[in-house]
Amino acid sequence: MEEILKQGLGSLGLDTAAVPQLTEFARRLLEKNKVMNLTAITEPKDVATLHLLDSAWLLTAADCRGKALVDVGTGAGFPGMPMGILEPTAQLTLLDSLGKRIDFLQETARALHLQNITCVHARAEEFAGQHREGFDLAVSRAVAALPMLCELAMPLVKTEGLFLAMKSVESDGEIESARGAIGQLGGKIEKILDYTVPCTEVRHRLVVIRKVRPTPSQFPRPFAKIKKSPLK
Repeated sequence: MEEILKQGLGSLGLDTAAVPQLTEFARRLLEKNKVMNLTAITEPKDVATLHLLDSAWLLTAADCRGKALVDVGTGAGFPGMPMGILEPTAQLTLLDSLGKRIDFLQETARALHLQNITCVHARAEEFAGQHREGFDLAVSRAVAALPMLCELAMPLVKTEGLFLAMKSVESDGEIESARGAIGQLGGKIEKILDYTVPCTEVRHRLVVIRKVRPTPSQFPRPFAKIKKSPLK
C-alpha cells in the first residue's frame, strides 16, 4: 500500500511525507470494518487507490491551503480525512448523521494527532442552522442525488466559496437536472472535471460549483421535504 500511495501522490505533485498516516488510517478502517460496515472496498490496493488517492485528487482541483472545509456525509471519512492528513493547514470538519462513524473518525483523528480535523455527529440541514456560510469549501462523496446534496451543502459555504461534488462519469443527466436547484441555492457550475484515479484506469468526475450569492434563508429545508420534493 505504501508504494502505491507514494507513486500516486507523486503523480499528483503532493507530499509523500503523509504516507505513514494515510496507511495507518487505512489499517484502522479495515480493522473497524470487521465489526462495523464502513466500506465495501477491502483490498488494500483498492483502499489506497479508490479511497485515499481518489480523495487526494481533490487537492489538485482547488486550493485548500489555510481554508475551512466541511465534508458533508463523510461516511468512513472520505474525502475529508485524507484531505486533512495531506493538507495540515486546512481545517476539516467531518460531518455525518451516524454516531458510530463519527466515533470511529474521532478515535482515528486523535490516534493520528490530527489537530486540524473535527468530527461532528449531526444532520447537515440542522448543522447549517448554526454554521451557515461558515466554510470556504464544502466537499462530498455521498451517494445522494446532486440537487439534494447541493441543498445540504451550499448553505454552509461562504459567498464566492466552492462546493466540490464527487460523482460518476455517467452523471450527465443528474447534473443537468440539478442546474435549476443550484441556481436557486445561489450557485453556478464553474467546471466539470473528469479524471483518472491515480494508479488505476478508473474514471471519476468532480462537479465544481461556485457560490455566487448568499443562499436564501429558507434553505436547507427539513430533510423529509428535501427528500420528498427535491429542488428543480
